[in-house]
Amino acid sequence: MVILSAIVCDVNCEKEVDVRIEDGIITEIGSGLSDSETIDAKGLYFMPLLVDTNVRLQDSTLNSKNIKLISEEALCGGIGEVVLNADSSPAIDSEIVLEFAQNGLHNLSGAKVELMLNTLKEDATLSNIAILLKRGAITPYMSTIAKNDLAIKIAQYCKMYDVTLFCKAEDNSLIRSGVMLDGDISSKLGLAGIPDLSEVLHVSRMIEIARHFKIKILFKSIASPRSIYLINQAKKDGVNVRCEVSIHHLVNSDEACENFNTTAKLDPPLASNSDMLLLQEALKNNQIDVLTTLHQPSSPINKEVAFFDSAYGCEALSDALPLYYTKLVKSGMVSMSELLRLTVQNSAKSIGKKAGIIEVGQSANAVLFNPDAKSTLNNEQSLYNKEELNGKVLMSFQNKTITDFN
Repeated sequence: MVILSAIVCDVNCEKEVDVRIEDGIITEIGSGLSDSETIDAKGLYFMPLLVDTNVRLQDSTLNSKNIKLISEEALCGGIGEVVLNADSSPAIDSEIVLEFAQNGLHNLSGAKVELMLNTLKEDATLSNIAILLKRGAITPYMSTIAKNDLAIKIAQYCKMYDVTLFCKAEDNSLIRSGVMLDGDISSKLGLAGIPDLSEVLHVSRMIEIARHFKIKILFKSIASPRSIYLINQAKKDGVNVRCEVSIHHLVNSDEACENFNTTAKLDPPLASNSDMLLLQEALKNNQIDVLTTLHQPSSPINKEVAFFDSAYGCEALSDALPLYYTKLVKSGMVSMSELLRLTVQNSAKSIGKKAGIIEVGQSANAVLFNPDAKSTLNNEQSLYNKEELNGKVLMSFQNKTITDFN
């Protein structure tokens, strides 16, 4: 098969060329290629499938049905690999649950699904990190509700196995009663707020642990510009820490919670408008390392209730690439190559993999994307419901498997 006149885009550049694929491998990139089977891709992007390392299942319920659904939705959105959050129900904190989850990974027809392990059990004791890593969990996850003695033990395991610690910075005593950012909007709505200090305090703490033990930390779904500042200052000192930010926090503020809009009830909560603009500046200044859809779907029965009682999260996985393209690329915040660095190369690196470059000899893990297509998003569980999005995923290539979405 030859894909003709595509805009081949990876983390390095974009150029209009032909691409030959044989048995799931890219065998030739050039001009004037021919084959009995061709695809006219004039004006279309041929680019790596995205990687999202912060995805939750329906109602955070771990079962094979929900894993299959996530896999299919991800591929529709141009994502080829997802990492499920470990704090599901049941949480992936034991060999039994890990094996149960792994049984749901067989015969998936969509994106590849990876599993992270929860380093803390429900009773706040340490899970068997070493065994879970050996049995196939791809990376450890820790909430900073863990006390210092446990955080230090977790850091020692990460150093021993040379894995990146996925860290959610939060203060249990500050998040317990709040449901959105503490500020003018929460006061106006009469809702209990969570101060952004909840995140900043523990980012600072974990930076020092990373510095001391010389481990790698990816801070998950950061919402405070102050946290990003601290992380980037630590980078300059040689500390191996990185930050992940969701698409929602870059283009929405806590004003989205007006009228008690439960699709805007996220964890972490949306920042103030001024902080949202600072997050955008951080993105433009290459101070953000990884982007995520922060996909957390909930059944209507858990969302169509009072804001205080509503479940956290919104849906974005099946619209990922059009969302990123519309909100970040078309708006001029990042280039397409920069987007791939944030959503493919860096996210893959955090789980010990290499991705983001299209070259001869590699597997054809790529997507054909039409940037000129337009559609109106129709999903009441999305923050962008009824908005017009630019771009459409037309086809995905996963080794020898080709999926046509037309």
